[in-house]
Amino acid sequence: MKKILVTGGAGFIGSFFVRKAIYTGYQVVVVDALTYAGDLERLKDVEGKYTFYRTDIRDFESLEEVFKKEEPQVIVHFAAETHVDRSILDPSAFLRTNVEGTYNLLELSKRFKVELFVNIITDEVYGEIKEGKFTEESCLKPNSPYSASKAAQDMLGRAYYRTYGLPVITVRPSNNYGPWQYPEKLIPVVIVKALRNEPVPVYGDGSNVREWLYVEDCAEAVMLIMEKGKIGEIYNVGSGIEKRNIEVVKAILKLLGKPESLIRFVKDRPGHDYRYSVSTDKIEKELGWKAKTSFEEGLEKTVRWYVENFKWVERKLSELEEYWRKVYT
Repeated sequence: MKKILVTGGAGFIGSFFVRKAIYTGYQVVVVDALTYAGDLERLKDVEGKYTFYRTDIRDFESLEEVFKKEEPQVIVHFAAETHVDRSILDPSAFLRTNVEGTYNLLELSKRFKVELFVNIITDEVYGEIKEGKFTEESCLKPNSPYSASKAAQDMLGRAYYRTYGLPVITVRPSNNYGPWQYPEKLIPVVIVKALRNEPVPVYGDGSNVREWLYVEDCAEAVMLIMEKGKIGEIYNVGSGIEKRNIEVVKAILKLLGKPESLIRFVKDRPGHDYRYSVSTDKIEKELGWKAKTSFEEGLEKTVRWYVENFKWVERKLSELEEYWRKVYT
């Protein structure tokens, strides 16, 4: 089996992909800086079955040593700064990781003649859409520093394909959720707040719409694209499941047996996109993939995991608080 280098392999989506790749029989090399959002505990089930490098993708020289030593055939690039709210407060970190870090990986992949580079982006690069769905041919209109940095990452990958012939495939998934997600995104934040009987913050009036994709389905899609996708192509990965934020919040409170009186509507964040929705006709027709997990099933699994693993959540929250202290001091 081929040797795969997975960046951000100790992150939320990346760790699910790493486990799936190992169970499938691939040789896996994980590169992760283990910033506040990374955690090798996510990979405890496959401990000893992968090679790990604590390396920041912004560090070209360190990354080059990994390429020299491992000579990977495939790169699957998950590593990124991902939280929109933090990108509003500090765009520079997103530019350095998502743009400069991606450039380093692309340049090294070109030099070392990798067979495939799978570039994991986000549906947020399309911007918002009031009606209908974005296709892979839709224009990119990012509206936050985060999505702008991911659009730049997207364009860099396709430029390396067109200009240098680097074998790149672009993947644009919708909002992922599931176990092990860092407690700064909507679903884990609501779960944590509700379990602590604290006010649950909801931006604006909660009417913003997102398309929710269970993380295991996303990892399966990325694996299929890696194995059977066409070089140079773009693939949207979504579930077709659209929910208003307030619907998601209320569903979580119901599962936890908590009152809706915990909900607190707060000032909306700047530039908040109203709705995301992607067409998955291409991946369904060309590769035969379709999301398997219903929102009800996925949310129930997610809530149960957080309840059963609340010590991990509390530890990550403590680390997050320490992170913010450093930012503001």
